[in-house]
Amino acid sequence: MITLDWSILIQMINFIVLIWALNYVAYRPIRGILAQRKEKVDTLESGINRFESDARQKAAALDAGIREAREKGIRMKDEMAEKARQEEQEMLDRIHEKARQDLEEIRSRVSRETEEVRRSLQSQIDSFANEISKKMLGRAV
Repeated sequence: MITLDWSILIQMINFIVLIWALNYVAYRPIRGILAQRKEKVDTLESGINRFESDARQKAAALDAGIREAREKGIRMKDEMAEKARQEEQEMLDRIHEKARQDLEEIRSRVSRETEEVRRSLQSQIDSFANEISKKMLGRAV
């Protein structure tokens, strides 16, 4: 059987004093250290989140820059190819025109030379005909 006497009262006072002493000596400093640690962890986490956000933004900006540079390079390549095609066509046109002029000049020269040869041969036809007749007949005609 349990009896209530003054030792229970002393034990209760002892327990309350012990709780107060432990709270003052141990629990408060530990809670303060835990609060500081939590604050430090929160600060570090916010820094990490900020750096990650900055890294994502920089990566997105880099990707956009690379994409833009590729598009610019493709546009420049297409422009250069078009310019090269135009220059090639101009060169071909000049070459064709030069070839046409050369051909006309050669035809004209051949025509003139043919006419000159014809005239020179025309003047010698009679003498050639007489020579041929003489050789064929064996006498002068």
